[in-house]
Amino acid sequence: MKPVYKLKGLAQSCCLLLLLLITNLVFSQGDEQPAAKSKPKPVKNTFESIWLIDNQTVMVPVKGTFEMDIMHRFGTLQKGYEDFFGFFAPSNIRLGFSYVPVKNLMAGISITKSNMTWEAFAKYALITQTKGKYPVSVTYYANMGYDSRSKDNFIHSSDRLSYFHQLMIARKISDKLSIQVAPSISHINVVNGYYKTSGSIIDSTYKSSVEGEMKHNHFAIALSARYKLKPSMALLLNYDQPITKHPTNNPNPNLSLGVEFTTSAHSFQLFVTNYYFMTPQRNNMFNKNNPGRIKSFNDVSFYKENWVIGFNITRLWNF
Repeated sequence: MKPVYKLKGLAQSCCLLLLLLITNLVFSQGDEQPAAKSKPKPVKNTFESIWLIDNQTVMVPVKGTFEMDIMHRFGTLQKGYEDFFGFFAPSNIRLGFSYVPVKNLMAGISITKSNMTWEAFAKYALITQTKGKYPVSVTYYANMGYDSRSKDNFIHSSDRLSYFHQLMIARKISDKLSIQVAPSISHINVVNGYYKTSGSIIDSTYKSSVEGEMKHNHFAIALSARYKLKPSMALLLNYDQPITKHPTNNPNPNLSLGVEFTTSAHSFQLFVTNYYFMTPQRNNMFNKNNPGRIKSFNDVSFYKENWVIGFNITRLWNF
């Protein structure tokens, strides 16, 4: 009879152990919560600077950042060694200062040597590229230009004003390649005009009117790309295509090629370009430097006399 009691005690122990295991499993399953989904993170450093040669990028520095820009364009390469390939020719310089008072918003002022043009500008990041959420970054940029030359050049104060609006759409394709497309509209309050006549004085049908050589509004589109060679070095490409057709003096497109060197607080860009003015609305509407001619895939000519060497330097401080 003793073996029966031993087996009975063993069976009771096994049942108790099984009950404890089942109870523990039930409670542990009840305590488990669904794994929290990780919040999508924005893509960082689509570009390393707010500038890509002649155009703004979608980038807006972090809140509290103060930035200083120094931009320089030498003369054209037309005279070659005579003025040392434009280095000793008349140049154009732009000084700019900007600040980021709140997240995604940058505002600033600048002055450019050509026409002593002051600019007040602002840029706002509408969308930031985020994996699984937003495939691109979208930023809006706008400025107002003020020609501060002597009053002899203007009849009304409003004649000095010009405006520029641009919507930048960019995507970081990979760790090395970023691209951007940016449609824009420029507005110039006053353009040069000419007298247009018709009819005859003899039969009293003579009419005279003043016509603008160019339209006041100008549409264009800019294509930009950056390819990283090293963590602190990249190749830059920029192309600006005019869209609006004017009665006369249609502007030429712009082609820019360069290299960029960056640190955490500096950016230095060295390049060749066709743009000279640096104020975006003037570049888009009044560029006379034609980069070249393309007749066919095998017949491409570059007009060296229409190219200028330039550089951009940016310095950031965070407060």
